[in-house]
Amino acid sequence: MKYTIVIQWSNEDNCFVVFLPEFETVMQPVTHGETYEEAFDNAQQVLGLLTKDDQPLPNPKPLLFMA
Repeated sequence: MKYTIVIQWSNEDNCFVVFLPEFETVMQPVTHGETYEEAFDNAQQVLGLLTKDDQPLPNPKPLLFMA
């Protein structure tokens, strides 16, 4: 799967929170984890669930580089 996963530390929640920017119709953040690795694993699980739906998938967004 070639989708963007954004993982950020949240002082408010005291954990890493995960956003999936291409999935705008899904509540954000979509998951979290006490460690970065746990947050990433949870993000992959959520992506697996979202891509198993019969709903059309959003197009992956290209990575933009600033010069």
